[in-house]
Amino acid sequence: MTAPYIELSGLADLLAARAADGARVVVAISGPPGSGKSTQAERLAAILNAPSAGCAVVLPMDGFHYDDLHLVPAGLRPRKGAPDTFDVGGLFQTLHRIRARDEPFVAVPVFDRDLEIARAGARMIGAEVPIIIVEGNYLLLAREPWQRLRPMFDVAVLVDVPPTVLRDRLSERWRHYNLTPEEIIARLEDNDLPNGRLVMAESRGEDFRLANG
Repeated sequence: MTAPYIELSGLADLLAARAADGARVVVAISGPPGSGKSTQAERLAAILNAPSAGCAVVLPMDGFHYDDLHLVPAGLRPRKGAPDTFDVGGLFQTLHRIRARDEPFVAVPVFDRDLEIARAGARMIGAEVPIIIVEGNYLLLAREPWQRLRPMFDVAVLVDVPPTVLRDRLSERWRHYNLTPEEIIARLEDNDLPNGRLVMAESRGEDFRLANG
């Protein structure tokens, strides 16, 4: 049974209500590459922070990419962005620390797409922040080791976008990085689109869907 669709404003209201008593709420925003999950997560944070600054912060999954120093010798560099190119254990432990809320802050990595590297300790998540918005492709993937992440989320949302829209958005993304048409096609057909199909086929446990296309 497909989860009900929700508007971003409605999601913000739901999260704010859950955090009204000072409880920490961790929400997952998952979806295929090019679905706009990162943009939606930032918009959600902006809505929540408008009446109360510091109410929400975004934790991007992309910061947990394995570095090329591992991916190249492991033969995984051409598949960077696939499920087996992320430090799932590191993300799990970070979420555990965030949920424990027993440290002044938790330093998390942020991926620099221009340099294709993750910057360690690039964002601080303070213990006082009630709403943590985690965004990424595989947060709801129902396969090991990813499936152990789902209990870390109080609310889970899957971003739903038509395949044709995903292709157009991803093509535009790679044109921005001055890739040739042949390189763009290779990126789409060999990596991005198969990863997107995997996300939609094997994600489980979402509470809501968010249309964005």
